[in-house]
Amino acid sequence: MGVAVSIEQVEKRFGRLQALDGVSLQIAEGEFFGLLGPNGAGKTTLISCLAGLVRPDAGKIRVLGRDVVADYRAARRLLGVVPQELVFDPFFSVRETLRIQSGYFGIRNNDDWIDEILANLDLTSKAETNMRRLSGGMKRRVLVAQALVHKPPVIVLDEPTAGVDVELRQGLWHFVQRLNREGHTVILTTHYLEEAEALCGRIAMLKQGQVVALDTMSNLLAQFPGHTLSVALTADVALPEVLRAQATEVDGRWQFRLAGFEEIEPLLRAMREAGCVIDDMRLAQADLEDVFVGVMQGKGQRAGNENSGVAQ
Repeated sequence: MGVAVSIEQVEKRFGRLQALDGVSLQIAEGEFFGLLGPNGAGKTTLISCLAGLVRPDAGKIRVLGRDVVADYRAARRLLGVVPQELVFDPFFSVRETLRIQSGYFGIRNNDDWIDEILANLDLTSKAETNMRRLSGGMKRRVLVAQALVHKPPVIVLDEPTAGVDVELRQGLWHFVQRLNREGHTVILTTHYLEEAEALCGRIAMLKQGQVVALDTMSNLLAQFPGHTLSVALTADVALPEVLRAQATEVDGRWQFRLAGFEEIEPLLRAMREAGCVIDDMRLAQADLEDVFVGVMQGKGQRAGNENSGVAQ
């Protein structure tokens, strides 16, 4: 399996801010790869470097062997990038926008593929509508269409479903998964961790410009075995301090990590004896959100050179 994207010791600084600090990873051809991290972690900066919009201060980035700085034109033709920002030309219809985008890559008579993209993104009825008359969700669909119009082998999706309705998300992911099955490499950044968990085979997590986790989804989930007991209490009696020390508070709920089911009854008994009244209780296996929170808190395994390469 070849290397679709190679990132080697990439650094980027904006004034005093070290946005990227020695980022290294490789993404194989045909992978569905997730790039996760909190706001300000460096995800968009890394994608901007990959797309040639920002020049790194140090390091190398290659797309299918093409250096994004030394061979920018060839590297850019291999990429389809969906940006976070809603950038559009207000003077053209949706179809005209996609024809112009095709022209940027020297592609003529592309209407058959444009029609297929429009159908898969539920944009056919808007094909002749001016861009400025579209809703925010519709504009984001057109951004996705623009990224796909030249059939790039590497597709980069930077928060593609932000502000998009559930129905479109499902249609978009069905289409992108089809492209991935056909051999396209997909790189996804998203704050919807359930999307990343369902779609991605491997995940890299960034924090303060560094890779802090990089592994397959199954291996990352295995770092946090067991279950999580989540309880919401009525406001009458506070959770005792001894139990607070064992829990994490998230959105008004107390979450307890359990190594086994036998730990549930002692916890519930301790809450009853303290006079706590449970308003809601849920038991769940560890998911990507648990891994993400744990890694960001420094509990997960920090990525090293041994797991920065292409998945086998």
